Amino acid sequence: MEYLNPARAPYTAHDRALIGIGHARRARAHFAGRPAYRPTPVHTLPGLGGTRAAYVKDESGRMGLGSFKALGGAYAVHLLAGRDGGGTPFVCASAGNHGLSVASGAAEAGVECFVYLSDGVPEEFAQRLRALGARVRRDGGDYDASMAAALRAAQERGWRLVADSSWEGYTDVPLDVMRGYSVLFDELTDTPTHVFVQAGVGGLAAAAAGYVRDRWGERPRIVVVEPEGAPCLIESARAGTPVRVQGAPTTLGRLDCREPSLIAHRLLHRLADLYLTITDDQAAAAAALLAGRGVALSGCGAAGAAGLLALSPAARTALALDDTSRVLLVGTEGPVEPK
Repeated sequence: MEYLNPARAPYTAHDRALIGIGHARRARAHFAGRPAYRPTPVHTLPGLGGTRAAYVKDESGRMGLGSFKALGGAYAVHLLAGRDGGGTPFVCASAGNHGLSVASGAAEAGVECFVYLSDGVPEEFAQRLRALGARVRRDGGDYDASMAAALRAAQERGWRLVADSSWEGYTDVPLDVMRGYSVLFDELTDTPTHVFVQAGVGGLAAAAAGYVRDRWGERPRIVVVEPEGAPCLIESARAGTPVRVQGAPTTLGRLDCREPSLIAHRLLHRLADLYLTITDDQAAAAAALLAGRGVALSGCGAAGAAGLLALSPAARTALALDDTSRVLLVGTEGPVEPK
């Protein structure tokens, strides 16, 4: 499924106030003082998907946590700790990677952290969370259930919620999470003509859109890639307002989100050029192809590449994507270890 965005509009000062170079530079300055921080590598894959080259920003080694999310939750925790002070615990829900980031930030701040996981999250993630000092709670059969449990705990116990999604009345913290993500784009040196970025609730995609528009202007085309089983952003774009989708089972667990982040939807609705969905098999095939070229990612991590490979001829024409194009892909995480 593909959807060329008719609501695409120019980047504005209001957009810049939310996501842009300035926010990325401030977040990067924070991380620059951390021993584990270093820019992640970019792999050049000539000819991928009929392009001049695809450039894969490989987040699999990010700060020892294994995904781009190491930048988001930890940065939001840092800002919350600086604003609020005190030892009030942090709490979040996670499918794994966001929780690792929040737990890492809480450990650095010396504050207790609770992470709610659904029953389906691999125990390997739970063990890694505990190793960072987090207290893990299992609640519910899916991410939505664990998110509801984390929100309930925050409301009942007065804990500080660090969510990577946003809704009416809760936008400041998830915006800080997105600003943390934008660090990875600030590490780039070359100018892309196209950016394919995968999305769950849309935080990374919105961070990409805001940063890319601020730094490189209107020319780069931005493509949002979602699982066929969880097309919340594409359906929200069609409706012009955030909608919750029923969806279907997908193996792309960390992209399996039924409802978009409010602020992510609002940014992408104006700044993204195209939305498309991919199947689980297409993601797996893309991961296998990238592995054969020396880039080891999970299906989720390779979803942007899967979107590039799945693009229809009509969409290629609409995006002016051809053998002169330089495409940025984000390898969001490394291969997931067996359960």
